[in-house]
Amino acid sequence: MTTPTRIHHLLDQSLADHADRPALRDATGDALSYAQLDGRIEQAIGELRALGVRPGDRLVIVSENSVSIPVLLMATSRMDAVSVPVNARMTGPELAKIVGHTDPRLVLYLSDVSEPALAHAMAAKAAPTPIGGAALHVGATRDCTPEPVVADGDMTAVILYTTGTTGMPKGVMLSHGNLVFGGMSSAKLRRIVPTDLIYGVLPMTHVFGLTSMLCAGIGKAAQIWLVPRFSAAAVLDALQAGVTVLPAVPQMHAAIMAEAAARGMTRLKGPLRYVSSGAAPLDPDWKRRAEAFYGIALQNGYGMTETTAGVTITDNAIGDPDPSAGHPLPGVEIRLDESVGREPGTGEVLTRGPHVMLGYFRNPEATAQVLDDQGFMHTGDLGRLDPQGRLHIVGRCKELIIRGGFNVYPPEVEAALNDHPAVLQTAVIGRKRDGGDEEVLAFCQLLQEGGTTAEALAAHAAERLSAYKRPTHILLVGPLPAAATGKVLKHKLMEHFADLLKSGKVS
Repeated sequence: MTTPTRIHHLLDQSLADHADRPALRDATGDALSYAQLDGRIEQAIGELRALGVRPGDRLVIVSENSVSIPVLLMATSRMDAVSVPVNARMTGPELAKIVGHTDPRLVLYLSDVSEPALAHAMAAKAAPTPIGGAALHVGATRDCTPEPVVADGDMTAVILYTTGTTGMPKGVMLSHGNLVFGGMSSAKLRRIVPTDLIYGVLPMTHVFGLTSMLCAGIGKAAQIWLVPRFSAAAVLDALQAGVTVLPAVPQMHAAIMAEAAARGMTRLKGPLRYVSSGAAPLDPDWKRRAEAFYGIALQNGYGMTETTAGVTITDNAIGDPDPSAGHPLPGVEIRLDESVGREPGTGEVLTRGPHVMLGYFRNPEATAQVLDDQGFMHTGDLGRLDPQGRLHIVGRCKELIIRGGFNVYPPEVEAALNDHPAVLQTAVIGRKRDGGDEEVLAFCQLLQEGGTTAEALAAHAAERLSAYKRPTHILLVGPLPAAATGKVLKHKLMEHFADLLKSGKVS
């Protein structure tokens, strides 16, 4: 079989071999076989063409997980158009910035399955329009300059907007080749087969869900159970109802185990055979707890939107104490720039290969800052390689805390605090002090209010961390600000908890 040059080619092969197998189901009860999915896609193509969509046009899709997203993604692929999936839970101003920057031919609102999408549609005065068997809302057709259409895999398939640490998010252009490589690599490493049932709570508006869940599953004719929002109770029920593959992030695993503990459940009973973690560093203690609960190995990985999710991944046996993010995927190259790391053996992670983005949409300056003339992506993450060639992520270049002349890596402090049984998750950042030094702030979300005290956590950290690494202040807080993937948005912590910080009620 020749290498696919479009993401819909992944579907075409599954359709040819497994037309009658179940493909998708969602929270509305909509369920499609691969043959039925193909029919919905062809229907959508005809309706989009009638609305004036041309090859190279960009289509913004405002959505939460449902059957309609794969229908629209595959339809735009077959039309040589470009999808811009956007999470419907964005605020109006955030969405307006993206729409303004994208300059789309159409904006599609999945109003039939998402109340936030309906609210955005009403605000935009979008018209009710049936597309692909769903009752959507569609904005007026706009004039725009299409993307270049190329025959090989280098054509832009999707534009995904990153969370961004300041101002305007950047639009990451991922090619068909990027997504095919990422999907096929994920499917191979996860050993996905047609009989698998993948739990799809990771948003397909983000790269982890789009690549490692959707493209991987469709490429192997597996069934994907699409869920719009994370609920620990719902996941736990699903894990006992046939789910075999669970891609998630560390915060989700912590919540699932907390829900299980509340039910008096110490170990999962079900057909789950593969569980993974990504999008944030994996705390070693949570890894041990998760493996004891799931009864199988918890695999870790490292990647980012600009690298089509995957750079490295583990393939460990259960009980392996390896806390790394694993070895590079086949075909992926990594190296460290130690001039950034400030200590021997640690440096900025650079990566090169078929997973690296085309660039940032209409932002050549930002593209040039991260893609060098050798094709390496400068990730902004600090890492080290162990003697086995496994990558360990130790922090962000910009999140490295310098305290008293010593380097403090937030993941190490977070791991120490997360080791406390009362802690659900922790986020650690630095705050500048007079004289140029930094103090260490730890924001701890507890499993339940009153489960412990800041003083107890400080004593717990003191047993595990050198003096210079210990938090200057420990704040017991509610839910941490997070993206739809569950990734904690550290750049929003100071603003989100500004009143608490100003009150002086920190320990």
